[in-house]
Amino acid sequence: MIDLYTSATPNGWKASITLEELAVPYTVRPIALMKGEQKLPDFLKINPNGRIPAIVDRDEGDFAVFESGALMIYLAEKYGRLLPSDRKGRSTVIQWLMFQMGGVGPMQGQANVFFRYAPEKIPYAIDRYQTETKRLYKVLDARLADHEFLAGDYSIADIANWSWVSIHFWAGVEIGDLPHLQRWIEAIRARPAVQRGIVVPEPIDFGISREELEKMAKSMLVTRPAAA
Repeated sequence: MIDLYTSATPNGWKASITLEELAVPYTVRPIALMKGEQKLPDFLKINPNGRIPAIVDRDEGDFAVFESGALMIYLAEKYGRLLPSDRKGRSTVIQWLMFQMGGVGPMQGQANVFFRYAPEKIPYAIDRYQTETKRLYKVLDARLADHEFLAGDYSIADIANWSWVSIHFWAGVEIGDLPHLQRWIEAIRARPAVQRGIVVPEPIDFGISREELEKMAKSMLVTRPAAA
């Protein structure tokens, strides 16, 4: 049995979607970030860095895994899915996983902060992080021009990148000129396991009205023109 310590964030989604895709039993242990529960001593024993998500594998002597990318690799290897076993295939998936860990996540995260939350609007910072986030999106779009998924078959690399890119609107980054990225977002969002995973432990609260949330959700999909 896996215990999942998580909150409603893109990094949290990476873990919950992976578990849903693997169809393994797990218990959700919600962490209230605004209450600082991620800094409590009991949780720091699981993740010394005080961040979510983290898991504890009860079947392996209460083995704890923190860092979302490491967690995804651990689960994929344990259950034999979402990560190829051959050296080249495995490396390709991990490359695109690290692309999210080292690029998309940090850059889009900073874009979120300066665009949405900073008490002082700093145009340079907003432009810097939105521009870099868009550049990374273009890299993904180019890759997806001739690949259905990022690394061959659907994998943890897709889950990791999708969990961030699917809420591009929250960082104020438009993707209307990136058709391959749009196609990929739509395809992954339609997966039942993804739809289950993004409401664990609860839907993300963007602090806006239901009407605005529905509008944002629709913006994550692509409306394709009817065939002539």
